[in-house]
Amino acid sequence: MKALGIVLIVLGIVALAYGGITWTDRDTIIDAGPLQVQSVEREGIPLSPILGIVSVAAGIALVFAGGRGRAGA
Repeated sequence: MKALGIVLIVLGIVALAYGGITWTDRDTIIDAGPLQVQSVEREGIPLSPILGIVSVAAGIALVFAGGRGRAGA
């Protein structure tokens, strides 16, 4: 549980810092010998800041719940 909590915290911080995942897609439109025409398009998946906050909060809860479970045993 503790490892999953740490992963959620890290992913939440990344989601808050970057606001989404973006990548560049390159497509070759014309390829006629030495002549090449390419299109470049930026695509992405936006991530809501609420998703990052919820992920960090859930991660913190899992870290504390995992720590208490072992201390009581």
